[in-house]
Amino acid sequence: MEVGDHGGYLANPEGFDVEALAQHVTAGPERSVIGFPGADASSAEQLFAADVDVLVPAALGGVLTEEVARTVRAKVVVEGANGPTVPKAHRLLVDKGVRVLPDILANAGGVTVSYFEWVQNNQRLSWEREEVIERLEKVLRKAYDRVSGLAEARKLDHRTAAFVLAIREVGSATAMRGLY
Repeated sequence: MEVGDHGGYLANPEGFDVEALAQHVTAGPERSVIGFPGADASSAEQLFAADVDVLVPAALGGVLTEEVARTVRAKVVVEGANGPTVPKAHRLLVDKGVRVLPDILANAGGVTVSYFEWVQNNQRLSWEREEVIERLEKVLRKAYDRVSGLAEARKLDHRTAAFVLAIREVGSATAMRGLY
């Protein structure tokens, strides 16, 4: 397994204790995975080319270039960052049979919870943590189901399906409200 962040990259064929790694990052002065015990130094090239089921670029945009995409062996790429995959790399990954869950879908939790905060503030409400999580899960599940359903029905990749749905929503809202 491979992990990486702004400080560098680590590898451990046995995997990582996620809680211990998170504590290491939080407690360390560099706030990085670097120096985590029991792991070997690695590189971005090794991380992106690792033989994994899921690859999650979650920090920087534009890291999955066309060159990098050629080396990706993951079955699924979940875009946790904003725009981590450049357009030509996206096409290359899709053509290789990699399922790419786009940032507009996979990275929507924070924006959705910000909307929930706005709703609560406007209505002078205060939801419990569990209610926020329940509402968030419902919204994200519905969005994923809609995108996946359209992708399957129309033989589209998930990014294109998400764009089609977004354009439909904007078109519908514009038709109802008109241009102003």
